[in-house]
Amino acid sequence: MQVHIVHPEVSITEFRGVRNLHLSSEAIQGAMRLAMPDQIELEYVQQMMMWMLFSDAPQHIVQLGLGAASLTKFCYRQFPQTRVTAIELNPNVIQACRQDFKLPPDDERLQVLEMDAMLYVSNEKNHASIDVLQIDLYDAAAEAPALGSPAFYRACADCLKEDGMLTVNLFGNPQNYEANCADNIAALEAAFDAVVWLPLVHDANTVAIAFKRAPVVDFDDLYERATAIRLASKLPAAKWVNGLKAWMEEQS
Repeated sequence: MQVHIVHPEVSITEFRGVRNLHLSSEAIQGAMRLAMPDQIELEYVQQMMMWMLFSDAPQHIVQLGLGAASLTKFCYRQFPQTRVTAIELNPNVIQACRQDFKLPPDDERLQVLEMDAMLYVSNEKNHASIDVLQIDLYDAAAEAPALGSPAFYRACADCLKEDGMLTVNLFGNPQNYEANCADNIAALEAAFDAVVWLPLVHDANTVAIAFKRAPVVDFDDLYERATAIRLASKLPAAKWVNGLKAWMEEQS
């Protein structure tokens, strides 16, 4: 028997030149500044690009969760030699991104797949095929990560190449945020060689980066790289380095 899945409906609001995507709630699931549709508007989504401090030429970037297509569009434009794949379960979100958030059509470099993220990372055909994995998976209520089990993060690690990296948004409502964040960090640490996270930003968003193989960190090099990122993409990369440095100092 075929099971019919009812996906949350998409609603769109605009305020002061910013278009927002919602899923059956007031929670903002993505945003786009109308004057700069290919730039990343939200700070936590910008932080999802902090892997750029450690790699400047990925061959394959995958996003789990499309949102308002901010990461997908940015990676597609910023890395013209890179394949970009986005996995999104809700067809309403894909349609909204095409119609209202300027997501370009699929081509030889861009592919948007309507499917379950767990099925994608569990497929052995995708193992050892990804340089960067970006995860922002939430249900309509946006109360906690939709996927965050040890099995999920192990499957994510399996999909990455030897030097692959993962960034993930660990959002939650005030009642369960700390517990959910701690559970996800523990699951990440069990699957990856090194895990670091940036300070909390607005609306309880914490972004973590996980390395399949721990990098050698030289902060002078990272600040130099951050300057280059700022000039090339307008992203505030020096703030990411500050956050990583503060995290390492707290751990020592």
